[in-house]
Amino acid sequence: MLYHPDKHRDPELKLQAEQLFNLVHQAYEVLSDPQTRAIYDIYGKRGLEMEGWEVVERKRTPAEIREEFERLQREREERRLQQRTNPKGTISVGIDATDLFDRYDEEYEDVQGSSFPQIEINKMHISQSIEAPLTSTDTAILSGNLSTQNGNGGGSINLAFRRVTSAKGWGELEFGAGDLQGPLFGLKIFRNLTPRCFITTNCALQFSSRGIRPGLTTVLARNLDKNTMGYLQWRWGIQSAMNTSVVRDTKTSHFTVALQLGIPHSFMMVSYQHKFQDDDQTRIKGSLKAGFFGTIVEYGAERKISRHSILGATVSVGVPQGVSLKIKLNRASQTYFFPVHLTDQLLPSAVFYATVGPLVMYFAMHRLIIKPYLRAQKERELEKQRESTASDILQKKQEAEAAVRLMQESVRRIIEAEEARMGLIVVNAWYGKFVNDNSRKNEKVKVIDVTVPLQCLVKDSKLILTEASKAGLPGFYDPCVGEEKSLKVLYQFRGVLHQVMSADNEALRIPKQSHRIDADG
Repeated sequence: MLYHPDKHRDPELKLQAEQLFNLVHQAYEVLSDPQTRAIYDIYGKRGLEMEGWEVVERKRTPAEIREEFERLQREREERRLQQRTNPKGTISVGIDATDLFDRYDEEYEDVQGSSFPQIEINKMHISQSIEAPLTSTDTAILSGNLSTQNGNGGGSINLAFRRVTSAKGWGELEFGAGDLQGPLFGLKIFRNLTPRCFITTNCALQFSSRGIRPGLTTVLARNLDKNTMGYLQWRWGIQSAMNTSVVRDTKTSHFTVALQLGIPHSFMMVSYQHKFQDDDQTRIKGSLKAGFFGTIVEYGAERKISRHSILGATVSVGVPQGVSLKIKLNRASQTYFFPVHLTDQLLPSAVFYATVGPLVMYFAMHRLIIKPYLRAQKERELEKQRESTASDILQKKQEAEAAVRLMQESVRRIIEAEEARMGLIVVNAWYGKFVNDNSRKNEKVKVIDVTVPLQCLVKDSKLILTEASKAGLPGFYDPCVGEEKSLKVLYQFRGVLHQVMSADNEALRIPKQSHRIDADG
């Protein structure tokens, strides 16, 4: 009724009303027809613009159209399944920096080049694996690794075939070979015994110059409660052992306690990790491990530095292992690991530099490199988004301005009715990007005046907005594409001023007593 051309006598307003009325009419035609409504529900507006719908039988029901869409989706998923490889890789570079803290005696200082600490790479390890789905239940996995330490090294390659036998389990056959060891044949089986309990068994035969070396590993796991798992592991073969552990994982913490009895290592381990609920997914962790090999205390932290990257550092202090610093970078499905051995002794200076050094380096890199890079990347993405939507936003702006002009008469009547009953009157309303933080004072405020559109939505002294972007409301448009937006409303109810700030997708209901502005303030 608001946009009906017959409601407006001014020629310019009448023309604008016709354009908006046609949009409403198109929407009505789409939503009133069961077939076009089903297409719109599934594909959105672009689906209505696709060619070929005229060949679809008009008598098809929405359920049949959905089935057709789901069939196309399954075919697309199968094509994606064939192309997916799920690559995973690890690169580890071991660094020997003991010369920084454990120097030779003075009698060796006359050796050429000995005046500077010798830092060298003493070991490296590279592993990579890819998956190749053969069918919906069968997958082939190809993996390989190369290792070297102090000039000696080797590698191996493995091929595995996994079949999902049912919803309760799967089996895997593995074949491998390497230059240091002979062929390897393995069988792995996973099975859900109950909804809360599962078992995994791994059998292997390793052929070498010393003969055949069999191995067997069995893990029994059970859900003790919603967040706690219990594991019992038995390993027989070259390093036989029995291990039991309890793992509790919640939204804010991760706790593990484990006990192992075996040959040659028996130990007890306790670890705790605290998860901060921030955007950077910061975590701090610590662990204590004691056994026949000695005692190790580890502590560290990790943090998300970009959308796909997590950086972590751990300090390891032990007897007789000494002090080490372990730096790890996870980038998507790739892991880069740099263990730095600092000293074989328990030196306070080594512990201090291993703890403080990474912190200073991280904050310097975050301030000087990472933060500016992420800010520039975000600006580039926003600029690209603005350019791609510029014409559409301009059209939306023109439609919103036209809608506001058409609302003027209705809003005048609404205000008169609300004033008569001392009801709800919108004094001022702004929508867009607000800058209240002093640290962001250099950013531009990008808001539009939406006083008239909001007053037009008032009915019986109430204004109710649902959980959806307010950019789609009549008389609104997006003034800052890709950025966080809010709605700020200053309104009067029962002669008293109220004010509220609402996030873009947040539901809003006014008036409310909590919005009231204190007269003393």
